[in-house]
Amino acid sequence: MQKIRYGLIALLMLFCSVTSATAQVSVGIGLPGVNIGINLPLLPQLVPVPGYPVYYAPQVDSNYFFYDGMYWVFQNDNWYASSWYNGPWGPVEPQFVPSFILRIPVGYYRHPPRYFRGWRSDAPPRWGRHWGHEWEQNRRGWDRWDRRSAPAAAPLPSYQRRYSGDRYPRQVEQQQRLRSEHYRYQPREKAVREHYRQHDNQRSAPQQKQRGREHKD
Repeated sequence: MQKIRYGLIALLMLFCSVTSATAQVSVGIGLPGVNIGINLPLLPQLVPVPGYPVYYAPQVDSNYFFYDGMYWVFQNDNWYASSWYNGPWGPVEPQFVPSFILRIPVGYYRHPPRYFRGWRSDAPPRWGRHWGHEWEQNRRGWDRWDRRSAPAAAPLPSYQRRYSGDRYPRQVEQQQRLRSEHYRYQPREKAVREHYRQHDNQRSAPQQKQRGREHKD
């Protein structure tokens, strides 16, 4: 009886560890579906942040950036990302925010939170102080980089200028189809690549299910 009890405990521990590992792999940039109150009628002007592979939107009344083929917004103490300029937006866990987004100098935030006060405008926010010691340990070195080896900025998705107002694609599937047709850039960030892989899996699942039904028929 005691051996059975130990066996059940070991099995439970194994199940928990597998569940935890799966969760660690699956989190990152959440699938889009969040409305964060941004309503842009057209693709905004995007201006390079000097020395960074990042763009910012000086005419948008938000902390709005473009990096690695995606739009990034910092709002209400949370990061969000989207492949289209007006969303829908997916939440981004702090540990998965790309380093070059974290490095954007304070001076390029249109609406910096209160805890930014007193920080140098030409330096990045002190995320370690805000998100805590555990985050800082996991993201050690995020604020140290050789500016001479910075990657080139991703090309701007200028094709999205053609989709404004009522022409803006609201369905994620339509957005993904248009992006694959008009934008060939391949992301360099692991979290961004994983985000698109989730999209592809989600889009292909109904098709595979339909093919399975047709095969049975």
